[in-house]
Amino acid sequence: MIAMLWQNIDYVGSVVLFCIGLYCVITKNNLIKKFIGLNIMETSVFAFIIALGVVDGGEAPIMGAGASAPFTNPIPQALILTGIVVAVSTTALALSLIIRIYEHCGTIEADELREME
Repeated sequence: MIAMLWQNIDYVGSVVLFCIGLYCVITKNNLIKKFIGLNIMETSVFAFIIALGVVDGGEAPIMGAGASAPFTNPIPQALILTGIVVAVSTTALALSLIIRIYEHCGTIEADELREME
């Protein structure tokens, strides 16, 4: 059991990070803390997809004979770069919206914002 977890430590780490982010999103009332939790969840998904790109029995797409395994598939890396750009854009937009909420309402606590409705 421990040996199997150790072989898949990258997957286990991604799941643990996702659970930490989900905990932050569910339990925190502060909008910034909720969004940090969402960013942690995004990062864990990125790490999981990159970990799936490692191929043990594959052949390198560029190098010829004599290269040693494991190889990494370049497609997930390219997809994750695109995802990072989207995540940074989403973060900038969300933080600017949180600033506007604070200027308008005077708080960024979710429970206080629900009471103002």
